[in-house]
Amino acid sequence: MTRTKRTYNLSQQTVARVRELSARYGAAPSQDGVVELAVERLYRDVREAEEARAWAEAADDPAFRAQMKQVARDYDEPDTWPA
Repeated sequence: MTRTKRTYNLSQQTVARVRELSARYGAAPSQDGVVELAVERLYRDVREAEEARAWAEAADDPAFRAQMKQVARDYDEPDTWPA
């Protein structure tokens, strides 16, 4: 994986926590690893929240509900393959 050197302005508390997570708790083998884990977790959480919002919105959509009912009916029919 290609690495890119970046500089961010972080609070002293955040820097201390990153160090502690790596050195004391072994959350990742390096401070860079701690930051990568944290960003990936946040990214996943944000994506999951967006997906949940989209499903909640779809659940309120009568056309979507009708389409899902039709899909369920289609799958309730017995399989005829292979003939």
